Amino acid sequence: MARRKGGSTSGRGQRELKVKVRTARGRRLSSTRWLERQLNDPYVQRARKEGYRGRAAYKIMELDDKFRFLVPGARVVDLGCAPGGWCQVAVKRVNALAEKPGRKVGRVIGVDLKPVEPIAGAETHVLDFLSEGADDKVREWLGGKADVVMSDMAAASSGHKQTDHLRIIALCEAAAHFAFDVLEEGGTFVAKVLSGGAEGELQKLLKQKFRKVANVKPPASRQDSSEKFVVATGFRGSEADGDTN
Repeated sequence: MARRKGGSTSGRGQRELKVKVRTARGRRLSSTRWLERQLNDPYVQRARKEGYRGRAAYKIMELDDKFRFLVPGARVVDLGCAPGGWCQVAVKRVNALAEKPGRKVGRVIGVDLKPVEPIAGAETHVLDFLSEGADDKVREWLGGKADVVMSDMAAASSGHKQTDHLRIIALCEAAAHFAFDVLEEGGTFVAKVLSGGAEGELQKLLKQKFRKVANVKPPASRQDSSEKFVVATGFRGSEADGDTN
């Protein structure tokens, strides 16, 4: 059961009410704390008000505000797209619904291992991007190569910090190799990673394939989380194939 903590006054000086969650029988203390954090998270509240499928939508917004890769007309692939918040943001920014007259109309393709509730302006598919021929299918759906490949995927948590770090780095590396196969020259790769010391090889690989690589923790990412995002821009394409550095 949740109850609100703190008073409120009308007009000026009104305070934001904080939700305090009581520990129910059978519920772990950690679960109670998580629920309380969710109920009081301003990004969670904002997502509900603005119709986004999760607070993660604001992470991609903030990254795009800084790097400007979701432009009208862009063709976007969202790997592990469930629940769909990143696709929702991409649809608006690339003008996939042609809501901005006179601007180019983009495409948004979302793939996930399980069906995703339909998203207006996006095309979602059940697909394991690691499966053979997945890159060919995505290019076919797009009608060509992508301008952006993005991933907010995280491997299932084991509860062991270093193991989880290694798993998500491996997943990010796999997503990067997929991006190499489907990106247009000059394209962008955006993916979530966890800080932990094993991302050196990933960084080296991306610097060979892209002209610029940045590591960013957007404001919407919780400060107590070890997550950050790598944003690699200016895909070298065939130029990188002969790069031995």
